[in-house]
Amino acid sequence: MRTYDFTPLYRSAVGFDRLAGLLESAARTSQENGWPPYNIETTGENAYRIEIAVAGFKPEELTLEVKENLLTVTGRKTANDDAGTGRTYLHRGLAERDFERRFQLADYVVVKSADLADGLLSIELNRELPEALKPRQIEINTGQRLIEGKKAKAA
Repeated sequence: MRTYDFTPLYRSAVGFDRLAGLLESAARTSQENGWPPYNIETTGENAYRIEIAVAGFKPEELTLEVKENLLTVTGRKTANDDAGTGRTYLHRGLAERDFERRFQLADYVVVKSADLADGLLSIELNRELPEALKPRQIEINTGQRLIEGKKAKAA
Protein backbone atom coordinates (compact mmCIF):
# COMPACT_ATOMS: atom_id res chain seq x y z
CA MET A 1 0.00 0.00 0.00
CA ARG A 2 1.33 3.41 -0.93
CA THR A 3 1.35 6.29 1.46
CA TYR A 4 1.78 9.89 0.47
CA ASP A 5 3.51 12.56 2.50
CA PHE A 6 1.86 15.95 2.06
CA THR A 7 4.34 17.78 4.28
CA PRO A 8 6.02 19.59 1.33
CA LEU A 9 2.61 20.92 0.32
CA TYR A 10 2.10 22.39 3.79
CA ARG A 11 5.52 24.07 3.64
CA SER A 12 5.22 25.67 0.21
CA ALA A 13 1.51 26.39 -0.35
CA VAL A 14 -0.51 28.83 1.67
CA GLY A 15 -4.23 28.27 2.06
CA PHE A 16 -4.29 24.73 0.66
CA ASP A 17 -4.22 22.97 4.02
CA ARG A 18 -7.91 22.00 3.69
CA LEU A 19 -7.21 20.37 0.31
CA ALA A 20 -4.26 18.45 1.73
CA GLY A 21 -6.43 17.35 4.66
CA LEU A 22 -9.06 16.06 2.24
CA LEU A 23 -6.43 14.10 0.32
CA GLU A 24 -5.09 12.57 3.52
CA SER A 25 -8.62 11.69 4.62
CA ALA A 26 -9.32 10.02 1.27
CA ALA A 27 -6.11 8.02 1.53
CA ARG A 28 -7.08 6.84 5.02
CA THR A 29 -10.63 5.84 4.11
CA SER A 30 -9.52 3.86 1.06
CA GLN A 31 -7.80 1.46 3.47
CA GLU A 32 -11.10 0.52 5.16
CA ASN A 33 -12.51 -2.98 4.81
CA GLY A 34 -15.23 -1.94 2.33
CA TRP A 35 -18.15 -3.11 4.45
CA PRO A 36 -20.99 -2.33 4.11
CA PRO A 37 -21.11 -1.85 0.34
CA TYR A 38 -22.53 1.41 -0.97
CA ASN A 39 -23.41 3.33 -4.15
CA ILE A 40 -23.11 7.04 -4.82
CA GLU A 41 -25.18 8.37 -7.69
CA THR A 42 -26.17 11.70 -9.12
CA THR A 43 -29.91 12.19 -9.44
CA GLY A 44 -29.90 15.71 -10.87
CA GLU A 45 -27.67 18.69 -11.55
CA ASN A 46 -27.27 19.42 -7.83
CA ALA A 47 -28.75 16.26 -6.31
CA TYR A 48 -27.05 13.08 -5.12
CA ARG A 49 -28.02 9.81 -3.45
CA ILE A 50 -25.95 7.48 -1.31
CA GLU A 51 -27.29 3.94 -0.92
CA ILE A 52 -25.78 1.70 1.74
CA ALA A 53 -26.59 -2.01 2.08
CA VAL A 54 -27.60 -2.44 5.73
CA ALA A 55 -29.60 -5.67 5.61
CA GLY A 56 -30.61 -6.83 9.08
CA PHE A 57 -30.30 -3.40 10.72
CA LYS A 58 -33.33 -1.71 12.25
CA PRO A 59 -33.80 2.07 11.99
CA GLU A 60 -33.02 2.48 15.70
CA GLU A 61 -29.66 0.73 15.19
CA LEU A 62 -28.54 3.27 12.57
CA THR A 63 -27.39 6.85 13.13
CA LEU A 64 -26.54 9.59 10.66
CA GLU A 65 -24.53 12.62 11.72
CA VAL A 66 -23.23 15.57 9.71
CA LYS A 67 -20.47 17.63 11.25
CA GLU A 68 -18.17 20.03 9.39
CA ASN A 69 -18.87 18.56 5.92
CA LEU A 70 -18.38 15.00 7.14
CA LEU A 71 -21.34 12.61 6.93
CA THR A 72 -20.95 9.67 9.29
CA VAL A 73 -23.25 6.66 9.06
CA THR A 74 -22.98 4.30 12.03
CA GLY A 75 -24.62 0.94 12.59
CA ARG A 76 -24.58 -0.59 16.07
CA LYS A 77 -26.17 -4.02 16.30
CA THR A 78 -27.89 -4.85 19.55
CA ALA A 79 -26.34 -7.86 21.20
CA ASN A 80 -27.80 -11.06 19.79
CA ASP A 81 -27.59 -13.67 22.48
CA ASP A 82 -27.81 -17.08 20.80
CA ALA A 83 -28.60 -18.81 24.09
CA GLY A 84 -31.46 -16.40 24.83
CA THR A 85 -33.14 -16.91 21.43
CA GLY A 86 -32.82 -20.68 21.44
CA ARG A 87 -31.16 -20.69 18.00
CA THR A 88 -28.31 -22.97 17.06
CA TYR A 89 -26.46 -21.98 13.88
CA LEU A 90 -24.64 -24.49 11.68
CA HIS A 91 -23.32 -21.64 9.54
CA ARG A 92 -23.55 -17.93 10.25
CA GLY A 93 -22.82 -15.99 7.07
CA LEU A 94 -24.88 -12.86 7.63
CA ALA A 95 -22.67 -10.08 8.85
CA GLU A 96 -24.18 -8.55 11.95
CA ARG A 97 -21.22 -6.46 12.93
CA ASP A 98 -21.04 -2.82 13.80
CA PHE A 99 -19.82 -0.38 11.17
CA GLU A 100 -18.97 3.24 10.62
CA ARG A 101 -18.86 4.69 7.12
CA ARG A 102 -17.72 8.28 6.47
CA PHE A 103 -18.34 10.50 3.46
CA GLN A 104 -16.64 13.85 2.92
CA LEU A 105 -19.20 16.33 1.61
CA ALA A 106 -18.38 19.29 -0.61
CA ASP A 107 -19.19 22.81 0.50
CA TYR A 108 -22.91 23.65 0.43
CA VAL A 109 -23.99 19.98 0.20
CA VAL A 110 -26.73 19.25 2.72
CA VAL A 111 -28.49 16.04 3.71
CA LYS A 112 -32.19 16.29 2.81
CA SER A 113 -33.56 12.94 3.96
CA ALA A 114 -32.78 9.32 4.76
CA ASP A 115 -35.00 6.30 4.12
CA LEU A 116 -34.60 2.64 5.02
CA ALA A 117 -36.36 0.16 2.72
CA ASP A 118 -35.57 -3.38 1.56
CA GLY A 119 -32.24 -3.43 3.40
CA LEU A 120 -30.98 -0.24 1.69
CA LEU A 121 -30.39 3.02 3.50
CA SER A 122 -30.93 5.82 0.96
CA ILE A 123 -29.56 9.24 1.83
CA GLU A 124 -30.67 12.17 -0.35
CA LEU A 125 -28.24 15.09 -0.70
CA ASN A 126 -28.56 18.48 -2.39
CA ARG A 127 -26.03 21.17 -3.20
CA GLU A 128 -27.57 24.50 -2.17
CA LEU A 129 -25.47 27.39 -3.36
CA PRO A 130 -25.97 30.75 -1.64
CA GLU A 131 -27.42 33.50 -3.82
CA ALA A 132 -24.05 35.29 -3.90
CA LEU A 133 -22.42 32.28 -5.61
CA LYS A 134 -25.15 31.59 -8.17
CA PRO A 135 -24.62 32.92 -11.70
CA ARG A 136 -26.58 36.04 -12.48
CA GLN A 137 -27.30 38.14 -15.54
CA ILE A 138 -25.90 41.66 -15.68
CA GLU A 139 -28.04 44.19 -17.53
CA ILE A 140 -26.27 46.11 -20.28
CA ASN A 141 -27.31 49.75 -20.56
CA THR A 142 -27.59 51.20 -24.06
CA GLY A 143 -28.50 54.81 -23.26
CA GLN A 144 -26.03 57.56 -24.15
CA ARG A 145 -24.51 59.50 -21.35
CA LEU A 146 -24.61 63.28 -21.41
CA ILE A 147 -21.55 65.15 -20.31
CA GLU A 148 -22.34 68.03 -18.01
CA GLY A 149 -21.37 71.52 -19.11
CA LYS A 150 -21.63 70.88 -22.83
CA LYS A 151 -24.73 71.95 -24.68
CA ALA A 152 -25.95 70.69 -27.99
CA LYS A 153 -25.14 73.13 -30.85
CA ALA A 154 -28.07 75.11 -32.12
CA ALA A 155 -28.59 75.13 -35.86
